[in-house]
Amino acid sequence: QVRVVESGGGLVQVGGSLRLSCAASGRTFSWYTVGWFRQAPKKEREFVAAISWSGGTTNYADSVKGRFTISRDNSKNTVYLQMNSLKPEDTAVYYCAARSGATLYSSVESYDYWGQGTQVTVSS
Repeated sequence: QVRVVESGGGLVQVGGSLRLSCAASGRTFSWYTVGWFRQAPKKEREFVAAISWSGGTTNYADSVKGRFTISRDNSKNTVYLQMNSLKPEDTAVYYCAARSGATLYSSVESYDYWGQGTQVTVSS
């Protein structure tokens, strides 16, 4: 089992940047595929990005392609989400999730371990 904790959220203006971190503990983190999801008020949780155990493969939602970058440092048991050119519609609680295995999935149901989330608010 692995435990993940998000950090780095906050309030930022339109066009600004934030970097979220997902710190893991427990089993060897490098065995896990990691995804970022987000949930805005009154909306369903949606996929943002995912990264393979090695960091060699990534996947992004169309809404964030070219603006967000997911990366990982297995020596620090941490996955990052660099968010640039933020828009008001990026406002949400952002969650980190992990699953064992090599395949990158974008569905909520495919991930086994979830953090508590970190709030990102983009003000106009």
